[in-house]
Amino acid sequence: MELRHLRYFVTVAEELHFGRAAKKLHISQPPLSMQIRTLEAELGVTLLNRTQRSVALTQSGNALLGEARHILARVDQAVLMTRRASRGEIGELAIGFISVADYNVLPVVLREFRRAFPLVNLTLRESTTDAQIRDLLAGRIDVGFVLPPINEPSLESLPILREPLIAALPDKYPLARKAGKLALEKLKDAPFILFPRPYAPGLYDDVVSCCKAAGFSPRVEQEAIQMQTIVSLVSAELGVALIPASLTNLRRTGVTYKELKAGSPLTEVHLAWRRGDDLPALRVFVYVASRTARMPRKTRLPA
Repeated sequence: MELRHLRYFVTVAEELHFGRAAKKLHISQPPLSMQIRTLEAELGVTLLNRTQRSVALTQSGNALLGEARHILARVDQAVLMTRRASRGEIGELAIGFISVADYNVLPVVLREFRRAFPLVNLTLRESTTDAQIRDLLAGRIDVGFVLPPINEPSLESLPILREPLIAALPDKYPLARKAGKLALEKLKDAPFILFPRPYAPGLYDDVVSCCKAAGFSPRVEQEAIQMQTIVSLVSAELGVALIPASLTNLRRTGVTYKELKAGSPLTEVHLAWRRGDDLPALRVFVYVASRTARMPRKTRLPA
């Protein structure tokens, strides 16, 4: 039995007229009649009682009509879902992200992607860049918001955000109460809070280079992996920190954010995925993320 036989039968059963059914199916009447007889012969039953004036369903025909409609509807649904999956409109996508992305590109990208592709199921996992790279290589996530550099030939990446470093100071520091931008060299004697280099070597090197350009090496007295933890330690007056500008979206009591007078290197957030991965949902996610992020992005410091 072929699907076209069922489609022919359902059309004739609904029209109860071979001429109208043939016209609706865009075929001539004799082949349609022959296909229905072929179906009847295969099933060994009479589906339609035919006279010169009328066509009527038999009891067997009535029984087949409901099942045939159900089968054809399921087939049509399967075709629709297959096509939607090929366009990335449905499926599963596992996404990793660094904490910094939670304060800049991640919320807007997720919002726009969910709006455009509501049937794609997203699984989110916060982790450091090095952990995300391991997860990408192992297939545990499909795409990640990471910090460069990404020195893995089997991964592709795309920069989606560039932003400057700013200083985070405890409110009680005299420099925090001064108006205007901060001259970084004034922090040469201050204790710094920084993250261990293996977790984000690119950003770590940006911070150290920025300080060296100001004439000193930062005296690191506390380390923390997550950016929000670093800001919390600044709030606790354990030191100062240089952080990406978007962290100003984390309004932490006891912290003052200051732009740097001499400027600073631009830090980046990249999107990374496995090279050659043909997952349709990944393809459209990268497209939406690159369009939505609209790099470069500027962050306004709170007044």
